[in-house]
Amino acid sequence: MPKKEQAERVMGNLCIAVNNLQRCRDFSRLVPEVRVNIVYALPGAKSSKDVAAIDGRITVVKGYPHASGLPGWGVSDHMARLVIEARRYRPEVNAGINFKCDDGIIAVVKKYAREKKLLFGWIDRTGEPDEASKVDGRSMPWKVKHMVARYGRVPDLFYEGDGWGKEPLFMTLGNDAVGVVKTAIGIARLYAREKM
Repeated sequence: MPKKEQAERVMGNLCIAVNNLQRCRDFSRLVPEVRVNIVYALPGAKSSKDVAAIDGRITVVKGYPHASGLPGWGVSDHMARLVIEARRYRPEVNAGINFKCDDGIIAVVKKYAREKKLLFGWIDRTGEPDEASKVDGRSMPWKVKHMVARYGRVPDLFYEGDGWGKEPLFMTLGNDAVGVVKTAIGIARLYAREKM
């Protein structure tokens, strides 16, 4: 498929995913302080410039998730680097979404992962070497390698424990943006039912 057609397919899928997420009021409870982003990488992506995401991230407006800006290329760094690095071990990974993490959400995500037969994991940031944690952009290879060593592959659903100056976050990885948002919405709905 020519690159223009691939880019249009990626961007179209991302737009559908954002629209789906914006209709799910329950997901607003999972928006972290750093906000949410959804990313979708082109085949063979080498840098964040090859990854589509939401400029300004996704926040909450009037009780619903709301994209702060338009989808664009190269507007995510952290999540883009995660997908690119995860592909080194799982080539089928093209997309990801982040969301809030706390003890209640961890319990719900574990239950969801069991029900859907998804691999659940976590990154213990206390073991992260200084050369990875102290330099911007260097921790992602360590995180992904850490998970592969611990779980045998990169998990579908995982969280990063808190580190110095870091908010704990969940990440979901998958084949496309619509798929990772479907997982996030499923978790949000289960969380809402459990908290009633």
